[in-house]
Amino acid sequence: ELHEQIDWVEIHFVDDGAGMDQETIDHLFEPFYTTKPPGEGTGLGLALAQEIIHRHAGSIECTSEPGRTCFVLSLPIGDAQ
Repeated sequence: ELHEQIDWVEIHFVDDGAGMDQETIDHLFEPFYTTKPPGEGTGLGLALAQEIIHRHAGSIECTSEPGRTCFVLSLPIGDAQ
């Protein structure tokens, strides 16, 4: 019989920038979404990061308020026993 124990690692990335409104947060992980002016960003970074994280059975979430934005990255770690 194979038992798998899964532990998680959680990493918080926090900055003290301007923050984001809820509408921006709602679109952060969409391919090609960017808040930069035309020609100054592809908007692929967070969409690709989310895809990679999901392929490893993890998650990424964002919360923001004026003066503080936090991304939480969670990834499983564990061994088959």
